[in-house]
Amino acid sequence: MKTDRLVSIIMMLLDKERIGAQELADRFEVSPRTIYRDIETINMAGIPVRSTPGVGGGFEIMQEYKVDKNVFSAADLSAILMGLSSLSGMVRGNELVNALAKVKRFIPADRAKEIELKANQIYIDLSPWMGNRNIQPYLERVKTALQESRLLSFEYADRFGNKTVRTVEPYQIVLKGSHWYFQGYCRKREDFRLFRLSRISNLQMTRETFSPRDYQKPVLDFGDILKTMQTTIKLRVQKSAMDRLLDYCTCEQAVPDGEEHYIVNFPFIENEYYYDILISFGDQCECLEPQRVRAEMKRRIQNMAALYEGRS
Repeated sequence: MKTDRLVSIIMMLLDKERIGAQELADRFEVSPRTIYRDIETINMAGIPVRSTPGVGGGFEIMQEYKVDKNVFSAADLSAILMGLSSLSGMVRGNELVNALAKVKRFIPADRAKEIELKANQIYIDLSPWMGNRNIQPYLERVKTALQESRLLSFEYADRFGNKTVRTVEPYQIVLKGSHWYFQGYCRKREDFRLFRLSRISNLQMTRETFSPRDYQKPVLDFGDILKTMQTTIKLRVQKSAMDRLLDYCTCEQAVPDGEEHYIVNFPFIENEYYYDILISFGDQCECLEPQRVRAEMKRRIQNMAALYEGRS
């Protein structure tokens, strides 16, 4: 693409003192005439490129417009590299690879080891340990549809497992709470919706394009709302289960109860999601109070046990 070539030429001019037209033409597999037109476009964009004729001549950005590589600190470059490397492991594409290569051009040789060390001090792996292996290919498909304004079609399962066929205009990819979503305009519901990728099946990118409409960003922060809905319940939890329980509360909310248990003041909302959390701990967690939550847990456990009665 011409835009990619122009950006790459600018980066090369920033990186080198002077480059010949034929060298650039060979690099990008175009004619020298095309390179001259590209240089003219770069000049019109406000970046002054000077041409020097003759042996040893070529193009160079006027020295006073040069970008000082030291404008980025080691911490700046490390943070950029860490973010791009983490994202490229899950959302693949030439643009991320190119971006990494361009950022690395700004690393002075005498600081390369220092910056590499800092960039590796934090490692973010967004791929799941196990589970739905469609997530990564679906992410790439949604990303392509975003870039090309193409409609997506798929089957979507609600929290009860009921499936509906959707046709959606994609607008944004979202990573929230270790789960991937995309925000789009659902033509079935005639409104914007947030779709969780793990609930999607048979995702297809159609040939039909769409004209982007005014975009409504999804509401992702429910902290204040949840605080008004939450209550505190008291749990007795085995030590072996505390590692998982701390995904939902803090150490300050737990006090030892003998050598093998903790008493935990647990933030709780009386809905299916939170009851499922408690049940997932099995016999390692007991709700002590309030009585209504304890009684509801007992009812759910009895219903679960009834599923296994009368079968050999």
